[in-house]
Amino acid sequence: MLFSLFKKKKKQSLHTVAFYNLENLFDTIDDPNTLDDDFTPQGFKKWTPKRYRKKVHKLALTISEIGLESTARPPALVGIAEVENEMVVQDLINSEPLKDVDYGYVHYDSPDERGIDTGLLYHKEYFEVMYSEPIPLMVYNLAGERDTTRDILYVYGKLNGETVHLFVNHWPSRRDGDVVTDYKRMEAAKTIKSKMAQIESDHENPNYIIMGDFNDNPDSKSIQWLLKDTNLYNPMEKMGSPVRGSANYKRSWSLFDQIIVSHNFFNYEKGTHSFAHANIFDEHELTEWKGKYKGTPYRTYAGRKYIGGNSDHFPVYIQLKYNA
Repeated sequence: MLFSLFKKKKKQSLHTVAFYNLENLFDTIDDPNTLDDDFTPQGFKKWTPKRYRKKVHKLALTISEIGLESTARPPALVGIAEVENEMVVQDLINSEPLKDVDYGYVHYDSPDERGIDTGLLYHKEYFEVMYSEPIPLMVYNLAGERDTTRDILYVYGKLNGETVHLFVNHWPSRRDGDVVTDYKRMEAAKTIKSKMAQIESDHENPNYIIMGDFNDNPDSKSIQWLLKDTNLYNPMEKMGSPVRGSANYKRSWSLFDQIIVSHNFFNYEKGTHSFAHANIFDEHELTEWKGKYKGTPYRTYAGRKYIGGNSDHFPVYIQLKYNA
């Protein structure tokens, strides 16, 4: 009896913080201001309401299960990427697997030419939003023209009463080559450090959680530069390997999806949170079950072929223990 009470209390004190790239969560309506034509019923991907509803349900079910075994509840915070607009975020939290969870959300439309944004889901019982803003990422091509990309979402709030500064990221892709595009992700790292300097001028010893699809691995120049001369710690550094990651391209694993925390989360003072562990949520139901891609993320499309999976990324998560 005492052991079961201890286990219940331990679960209640753990809180999951997750990040999930939802891989093109578009509605089926053509937005004339963005390049979303492929994700319409008439587009070459034949993106129908039925396919959309199926994807939303599967994503919501996955989110509801992240960290569930050790906490007995859905995540307190979930950073999301590749959502088209506010409506799809609402559809996500209103779908069957999440509708009974008291989730709120923060979302801003970004200038990305495809119309995809970042967002934050938060469990209202555990997190209170005090302030939020989108931080523009100003990167330019060789012709001096701005490369419109996703904003960085900044949210300041209280997790169980403890103030936390969150950044949700989806850094510029490597589509044109990793070396050619390195400078864009370096600019993203600089943008965050600049915001951190502002925060530190107003807040003493702030708590940071920096999450996202960085399109760079933990050992990449941009991530290492972000951590340099800061009190940040990246628990994902020890997690990537040749046989495991959060995404797989041409049979090669990457760990572009990461959650970085400040060293404050290694304190154990009453009324604070301490870091417990980190993981990749690569459960069997999220993987290809057979064939040459067995074990890799079960994505929605393979090229233009619809296969009906969740996403081409696995979620990643950390768990924080509240010190009562």
